[in-house]
Amino acid sequence: MLMATVVLTGCALVTPTPPAASDAAGAAPPDAVAALEAVFGPPSQAGFGSAVFYDPLAPGVELEQAALARYQFFVGDLWERYGADAWMGPWQRVYSRPAGAARDIVAELRALTNRDAAMSASVLLDSVEAPEQAQAALAAAFDDSAVTELTVYTLGDGGAMAGLLVAGQRQDRSAIFLVFLLD
Repeated sequence: MLMATVVLTGCALVTPTPPAASDAAGAAPPDAVAALEAVFGPPSQAGFGSAVFYDPLAPGVELEQAALARYQFFVGDLWERYGADAWMGPWQRVYSRPAGAARDIVAELRALTNRDAAMSASVLLDSVEAPEQAQAALAAAFDDSAVTELTVYTLGDGGAMAGLLVAGQRQDRSAIFLVFLLD
């Protein structure tokens, strides 16, 4: 179900839309996206657990705007039920990979200093069914040399639910988003 809610971020409106994996940058997603989906799940509006999205970035849309749209889409009807203030309260950029930095998403997630982010990262990396597979899938998707921007955000409902959103923009202006939200 597509929501008609619009998110205001940095004076730019983002209307969440369903994922369109087949049109990302006019090509099929990289194999790494399929590996990430195998561990963390395909696009969904479950509002709980995890999901992977792969989308083109429209001209003029920044990675954070697209990440917010995917977050809102993932939360689905719960966004309206609890309100944007609840879901946006915990939203915070907790990491951006510096230009020229080593590409090691697992180490980057382990090094998060924000307490909530560090706890969520620990669950994401170590408490999944197959931690080695999860870490390999994360590395394949986010350590690829085609990833030009990587950012990690905290998210949640301001109460019991908390998690992370990992966003990576690729050279072709496609983006990979991993949304992870648990209570």
